[in-house]
Amino acid sequence: MSKNREKRRVVVTGMGVVSPIGLTVPDFWTSIRAGTCGVTELTGIPETDLKIQIAAQIKQVDHKARLRHWKRDKLVTMGDRYSWFAAMAADEAVKMSGLETPFVDPYRTACIIGSGAGGLTTLETAYRDLFILNKKATHPLTLLRIIGSSGAAHVGIEFGVKGPTFATCSACSTATHAIGMAKDYIENGVVDVAIAGASEAAITYGTMKAWQALHVLSPEGCFPFSKTRNGTVLGEGAGVLVLESYEHAKARGATIYAELTGYGTTSDSGDMVKPSVEGPREAMKMALADAGLQTTDIDYLNAHGTATADNDRNETKAIKELFGDYAYKLPVSSTKSMHGHALGAGGGIEAVVSIMALKEGFLPPTVGLTEPDPECDLDYVPNVGREKKLRHVMSNSFAFGGLNAVLVFSQPK
Repeated sequence: MSKNREKRRVVVTGMGVVSPIGLTVPDFWTSIRAGTCGVTELTGIPETDLKIQIAAQIKQVDHKARLRHWKRDKLVTMGDRYSWFAAMAADEAVKMSGLETPFVDPYRTACIIGSGAGGLTTLETAYRDLFILNKKATHPLTLLRIIGSSGAAHVGIEFGVKGPTFATCSACSTATHAIGMAKDYIENGVVDVAIAGASEAAITYGTMKAWQALHVLSPEGCFPFSKTRNGTVLGEGAGVLVLESYEHAKARGATIYAELTGYGTTSDSGDMVKPSVEGPREAMKMALADAGLQTTDIDYLNAHGTATADNDRNETKAIKELFGDYAYKLPVSSTKSMHGHALGAGGGIEAVVSIMALKEGFLPPTVGLTEPDPECDLDYVPNVGREKKLRHVMSNSFAFGGLNAVLVFSQPK
């Protein structure tokens, strides 16, 4: 990438979301505004020995109906569940953007759709077939379904993307890294258009067992920043954006929903499970610097907010260390309290939340927050959202392994 050319502005012209509280952006945003919680009793898993019996699942979705109009990619409806979600979210985002497909200039287009886990539903089914049901072979598409880049490939094929097409994988920062990389490609003239985000469908028996073993799942619900919080709740879904250079979007008369002004990423380089304060603080600081903003310019912060003891406390400390006294005036909320922790897709779903908050002038609530942890003493917009005109919003993603990524979205000029 050229270091000499002036960086181009990057704007958002399309959004797509699939979540437990809405299968499209309008339905999802209606649920966010209403404070709807998508955490329910776990279903679809035959075993009954799980200690955790709740999750934020997508229970009613007809992927074949949603994707029946796809023409170039003939295998998407036969892919893994996570690929369905990626395709559905990307389809909505591209339609919203109004871009002609297949893309007119395919080598100037990127598709970066990640997944922290890939095709776990397929993998578990294959293992059941082999080791429990003693079948002699797995489904012929097993390999293609499992691959973590299959979602990106399906979307790229359908829309005719011939530029950089791949998946990111950085646990709970996956989508945010994907969006940040797409921003970098557009800024530096590698591509003009990018489809970016992540998808996840990891609520299986084996995954629930694995998370149980780590003792970070709550049996009751996801209550970020609460004194009584006792763990997170697994979710699933996808969040995808269409990004363009400002010049490209303006030339075709596109509707611009937000400008992606800032991206920062760091690694704690400390502990696989326990987050630091320094890493998140520096990622937020880098995102602000990239956006050319001061701390007081941020009007809302969508927190990573997983409802685990260490994450909520350390994220709060990081915010206070960076924002200083202004931290107590800055509205912060965790929408995971509604849509659950969608792992790698979380940052994509929360990017949609952040853009819609900016667009509609609304602060999403942190539901279920009745008594805050004394060490979590900021304005977390408890239980009921609020109207507020917003100029710039920040969205945090902090993953296992100490992998941090932060985005800043601003009102389009």
